[in-house]
Amino acid sequence: MVQSYLRHGPTQAFGLICSNSSNSLYDDKVAYVPALEDVLVWDVKRGQMLAMWHETGHRAEVTCIERSPQQNVFGVGYADGSIRLWDRNSASVIATFNGHKKAVTALAFDSHGTRLASGSQDTDLIIWDVVAEAGLYRLRGHRNEITTIRFVTPPALPSSSARLSSRFVLTASKDTLMKLWDLSTQHCVQTVVAHRAEIWSMDVSPDQKYIFTGSSDGDLKTWKIDYAAFAEGSQETNSGEINKMIHFVSTFPLGLHHRVSQIMFHPTQPYLAIQSHDRSVEIFRIRTEEEIRKKQARRRKREKEKKDKEKAKGVGDGSREVMDEDDSRLDEITLIELFTSYLVVRASGKVRSLDFSTKEAGPGKLNVQVFLALASNSLEVYDIPSPTKSKGEAPEASRTYTLDLPGHRTDVRTLCLSSDDQLLASGSNGSLKIWNMKTNICIRTMECGYAVCSSFLPGDRHVAVGTKSGEILIYDLAGSSLVDTIKAHSATVWSMHVRHDGQVLVSGSADKEVKFWEFQRDVTSNDAAHSMKSLTLLHTRTLKMSDEVLSVRYSPNGKLLAVSLLDSTVKIFYQDSLKFFLSLYGHKLPVASMDISDDSKLIVTCSADKNVKIWGLDFGDCHKSIFAHEDSVMQVAFEKRSHYFWTVGKDKMLKYWDGDKFENIQKLDGHHNEIWALAVSNHGKFVVTGSHDKSIRVWEKLDEPLFLEEERERELEGIFESGLVDSLNRNDAVLDADAAGKPSTEVMSVTKQTTETLMAGERIMEALDLSDGELVALREFEEQKAHAATIDAGSLQPPPRNPVLVALNLEPEAYVLMVVERIPSTTLYDALLVLPFAKVISLMHYLDAWARMGWNIALVSRIIFFLLRVHHHQIVANRIMR
Repeated sequence: MVQSYLRHGPTQAFGLICSNSSNSLYDDKVAYVPALEDVLVWDVKRGQMLAMWHETGHRAEVTCIERSPQQNVFGVGYADGSIRLWDRNSASVIATFNGHKKAVTALAFDSHGTRLASGSQDTDLIIWDVVAEAGLYRLRGHRNEITTIRFVTPPALPSSSARLSSRFVLTASKDTLMKLWDLSTQHCVQTVVAHRAEIWSMDVSPDQKYIFTGSSDGDLKTWKIDYAAFAEGSQETNSGEINKMIHFVSTFPLGLHHRVSQIMFHPTQPYLAIQSHDRSVEIFRIRTEEEIRKKQARRRKREKEKKDKEKAKGVGDGSREVMDEDDSRLDEITLIELFTSYLVVRASGKVRSLDFSTKEAGPGKLNVQVFLALASNSLEVYDIPSPTKSKGEAPEASRTYTLDLPGHRTDVRTLCLSSDDQLLASGSNGSLKIWNMKTNICIRTMECGYAVCSSFLPGDRHVAVGTKSGEILIYDLAGSSLVDTIKAHSATVWSMHVRHDGQVLVSGSADKEVKFWEFQRDVTSNDAAHSMKSLTLLHTRTLKMSDEVLSVRYSPNGKLLAVSLLDSTVKIFYQDSLKFFLSLYGHKLPVASMDISDDSKLIVTCSADKNVKIWGLDFGDCHKSIFAHEDSVMQVAFEKRSHYFWTVGKDKMLKYWDGDKFENIQKLDGHHNEIWALAVSNHGKFVVTGSHDKSIRVWEKLDEPLFLEEERERELEGIFESGLVDSLNRNDAVLDADAAGKPSTEVMSVTKQTTETLMAGERIMEALDLSDGELVALREFEEQKAHAATIDAGSLQPPPRNPVLVALNLEPEAYVLMVVERIPSTTLYDALLVLPFAKVISLMHYLDAWARMGWNIALVSRIIFFLLRVHHHQIVANRIMR
């Protein structure tokens, strides 16, 4: 009989407030932030998660978030090139667009929210019709990743009409170019070599007059848009040059020459935010013309007074002419006068993204807020004070809200579970957090050093943490306080383990010592009624080793102690006498972690050499060496009461193995970075992993059985399908010119094959085959009836109908229409491209029938126009089709 196992599946990730992969949005106390493959909606004031936008089975990271002018609609771009439109109220996907081959890096909606422009690392700009849920066209011209997109809406000009609105799109790219595209003619009308280095950011002022661009070498430049040229279109001037629509104004002086990673205008208030430093954001105030004129008048007055003084001293008469020249110069408003540095917002960590918001501070008063998403997995909101008339102290931004408790600042290095699986402790550099495993909520946060290993102590009231500095810290969970700090070792404590009888703790360190500690409970109280038991460690003995100790482990039967050393060996001792018993030799690199099975018969070791070895504990013989991961294997742990074990590695994978048959049962990918830590449930219900991506994930055991043959088949199918999709999408058209020397086109159609479109195409083909067979059988029956004599015709039986059509009670034509209607409109065109020409001819007959019957004319028209456009040459050359 074939052995079956139980499948494990992912539940939600927690411990993540925001990831660094994308920008974030903020809207009056509510923040929309990326969290690896999900988007989290936080109430920043209360520190509560309001929603998680998660699509089951979708693993790609969020790389871009954009708000639509339409209420409650958000566009989210992902690392696999897909774009999803999310509805905020229902937290569900409205539409999915597939067109890009690489990560989506920029999104922009037009002023009505009916069109969406997307830019990607594949250098393409795609315009999508949000209403029809289809790609309109792909625009090519950039040679590197597109970083920002903006729709340019000209102010009402006498000659311009409604057709000019949102007709132009401005894109900036890492190829140092800024391009202006005319969507009505679908081509680039102006290319500006804007910077010497990559353009990382761009924004257009709310009055649509100025464009600011920032580059990676710290330059910030300003450009002016000439709307008169927009209305006239591209025309030659007298000198033979084509008139330009974007003109360079000046370079804007910044205090620091760091990369300008974000430029943002406040949509309604006169503020501009520029982030050109890791930890700070500079806020500029946009002055009104009246303010500038007053300032100019004051300056002129001062200069006049100065000249009069000089004249009185008899310096000379020539100064009068100089002043007149100055008068005319002062009348022009310079850019530096228009944008004045107001204040600097200094964040507590590296700033990944910023956004503006306004909140009402009283009747008719608005308070401007700056929202910062930090690279250290936290969010901050700062209040920007309104400008005052007084010339006293400089204005300062005040921090209003901080959201940092539900996650670690740095990567999770160690995890441990309490004996009843109710609590999880996670340690990182700087903090130890305790989580409730039922609700995944952080219930305690305590400061610690650089945590490397941790363990719940007997009774589950205390947690011991081993640090990089060699200390063992003991925390009391009830009081969430540090009870004791033991200077246990002179170097990093790499591993700790409590003996199964709960009497002794062993610790192994880089100072080449293994130390044994007994638990001592001190009753500290004057009053017996309120006595508090605190736990301390008493050092009993030390075992000196020949090399640095990386891992220590007691066998569950309490007889043996295993010690892994930096010389790639594992030494096994009798735990009572500490006499040497076995040496396990075979790994090429040091053993990072090991575990002993519940029956104390097997020991499994994992190493940086990417291998896992299974050894017998009776004679120290290696049962099997398995090449387990594509990178270093970081941790290994047996499932309780079995010989199944789990491994995690730097290749972002969690794997489940059978230690008797040496088979890989299941591969689980979910993390987006190296996995450092692993904890297996004491009741065998779940497994927890902690990663460099700062997330903690729980993988639960399901009731669904798993068979190894089926699992291998599924993996092979996945590899084959992804290979097929890649081969279909491999676009060999080079941008400059293809092999034949023909120039490439600037405009292309939007197509991209995915497994969904292939399956949709297969469904259409199956429906056509089924319906064609049914119609052919009916036709043959009719012919037989016509040829047969009148007497025989009555005795002829009609052919048996297809069971699918009988079950659905549909005619063949209606069945094909039902299949086509069920295909989402976003994947319909790509699914039709899958059909071979013979099937296209067959589908044409059905389209004709549907049109005659007046069924879903809109869909029929779309399909007919698309097929005629794609297969025009074959249709013209085919006699039947003509």
